[in-house]
Amino acid sequence: MIDFRMPIRPQNSNKGTFGKVLNVSGSQNYIGAAYLSSYSVLKIGAGYVALASCEKVRNSISQILPEAVYISRETALQNIQNYNAMLIGCGLGTDEKSQNEFTKFIELASKQNSISVVVDADGLNILSQNSSIVLPSNTIITPHPKEAARLLGVETEDILKDTVQTAKKLAEKYNCIAVLKTHRTVVCNTSGDVYINKYGNSALAKAGAGDVLAGIITGLTAQKMSLYDAAKLGVYLHSRSGEIASEDLTEYCVLAKDILNYLPSAVKELLINNV
Repeated sequence: MIDFRMPIRPQNSNKGTFGKVLNVSGSQNYIGAAYLSSYSVLKIGAGYVALASCEKVRNSISQILPEAVYISRETALQNIQNYNAMLIGCGLGTDEKSQNEFTKFIELASKQNSISVVVDADGLNILSQNSSIVLPSNTIITPHPKEAARLLGVETEDILKDTVQTAKKLAEKYNCIAVLKTHRTVVCNTSGDVYINKYGNSALAKAGAGDVLAGIITGLTAQKMSLYDAAKLGVYLHSRSGEIASEDLTEYCVLAKDILNYLPSAVKELLINNV
């Protein structure tokens, strides 16, 4: 039996009960990352997601994801206190404007003790280039091996030699939960506790899969799970969804959006096993 539990969903509730997420993602050339990460937040059960992005991204995604709210980055910076979780970095870009915005969001989040933060993709690339940025203590980072190498200033081969020790180094250096994404993803907290995921397959090695994982983890933190538990559960559900999708579609044909389509099957399986 899998030793995971979904967050409790009281019937006497509203969208605020299940968390409000601010998603700072997307740019001119990375519209899909903003879509997949926002969709994932809602699909895993969070009550509300606001996508803070450029006008082109907002206009494009609002046509296919009407369940989300769309705001400018300026508006998001002024209202960050209204959210209890923030995802930042999916398709964000690494130009000077993106770097400045990333720094501002992280600084404001550090002043909000009630907001959890998930940093992914370009957020990690910006972080690796700016040693002066200090992450909030309630942060999860989700690097793949190349991003981890940049964060630690080593070669990718060094990361792959010992992924458990790498995850521990990341957690220690950035004082956060580290999710090191490989074919056996490692999750480590600041106390040195480690979870090694044994699920998933090559179907997850597709563009957009990381955006889906980041959104799932963020959506779970918004539902008041501890960051370590949310990271572990998110990794498991993401990989198990890929496995179930592969049974129907083969490992060749699974797309990132298919992981989301099969996420309900993975959640249902977990709920049944834990009755």
